[in-house]
Amino acid sequence: MTQAPATPAAVRRQHDREIVALAVPAFGALVAEPLFILADSAIVGHLGTAQLAGLGVASALLTTAVSVFVFLAYATTAAVARRVGAGELQAAIRQGMDGIWLALLLGAGVIAVVLPTAPALVELFGASETAAPYATTYLRISALGIPAMLVVLAATGVLRGLQDTKTPLYVAIAGFVANGALNAGLVYGADLGIAGSAWGTVIAQLGMAAAYLVVVVRGARRHGASLRPDTAGIRASAQAGVPLLVRTLSLRAILMIATAVAARLGDADIAAHQIILSLWSLLAFALDAIAIAGQAIIGRYLGAGDAQRARDVCRRMVQWGIAVGILLGLLVIVSRPLFLPLFTSDSAVKDAALPALLVVALSQPISGVVFVLDGVLMGAGDGPYLAWAMVVTLAVFTPVALLVPTVGGGLTLLWIAMTLMMTVRMATLWLRTRSGRWLVTGATR
Repeated sequence: MTQAPATPAAVRRQHDREIVALAVPAFGALVAEPLFILADSAIVGHLGTAQLAGLGVASALLTTAVSVFVFLAYATTAAVARRVGAGELQAAIRQGMDGIWLALLLGAGVIAVVLPTAPALVELFGASETAAPYATTYLRISALGIPAMLVVLAATGVLRGLQDTKTPLYVAIAGFVANGALNAGLVYGADLGIAGSAWGTVIAQLGMAAAYLVVVVRGARRHGASLRPDTAGIRASAQAGVPLLVRTLSLRAILMIATAVAARLGDADIAAHQIILSLWSLLAFALDAIAIAGQAIIGRYLGAGDAQRARDVCRRMVQWGIAVGILLGLLVIVSRPLFLPLFTSDSAVKDAALPALLVVALSQPISGVVFVLDGVLMGAGDGPYLAWAMVVTLAVFTPVALLVPTVGGGLTLLWIAMTLMMTVRMATLWLRTRSGRWLVTGATR
């Protein structure tokens, strides 16, 4: 007796279960990451203003250094998910190990650059004379943990590709708790000051990396995958990551240009911009969680040779992105009067931020589509197109943003330019998904 085909409603429910099962834990893990910096700031802040300023500069440098290599997670997720879909678990884990070895090599290279150049980097970021020594101390010590941070990125990509986002959540929570306890103990108990905070974070990151490696190594042994470094595999992982590196650098350039333009508008505008940018980044975590689910699910379906399922789940995730974007936009509108007093009592800052926040709220459905389609194309391994699309977006955004001070529209006009940037991204990503050229099936692209 043949089984009746699933109804469209049943297919949607299946896709919804897959998306929720992957996206909810991914969101928890994403939110846990910035809590590291918040915990460090809360503990170091009681040491003094100079120490906190030094931490701010060093953290900005470290965040930039690590975020540049986020392709270690994205590219690994897509590659591993394809192998999983094709039923090649041994090859999937082997490909994940190539990404982890690449992370270790890149981490060692970053240490070699940062340790001798730390004072110059701190000066370049504009640290004051009183804050610079603390920033240099924190940066040099924390740099020792960068290989662990990059291993965490790559190993997270392996587990996401294996359709497991719960383990990264558990590791992130444990890392956050350990980081807080170590920081408090070393800063105050051992009286190490800001150096104690740096060492606490390094130890926590090493612990997280070790936990991930235990999980991955167990999986490798269970499926008979080799743990040894493979030059060809590492080179292939690096080549796959280059387009995503271009994409990430272009996006970072857009954010830096926006901040530079806001600084030219005046103190109240740059203060309001930083508040809005913090909220925008927080909202991005919720949307990025759906994108992560997209990377894992799309990669698996394409690896299994099921292009139609990949197209169907893409359509469903776009609906999720729009719905979540509308919900987030409504929350921003409702919470505006309550949100701003948490950050400032300056009426000039509030006046600059309120209309710009409305622009951010109205743009959230666009952001939802952008994050989802970005994740879909990453899951498909369509990195070269993503790189090209982001370079085009940067080229459109830059002249528009630079005109904002001349036109005199203030911060609101700058965030309208940011919305234009997201609209351009949405258009380029939508055109690609409509073309179907990303639907390349098989264990490898």
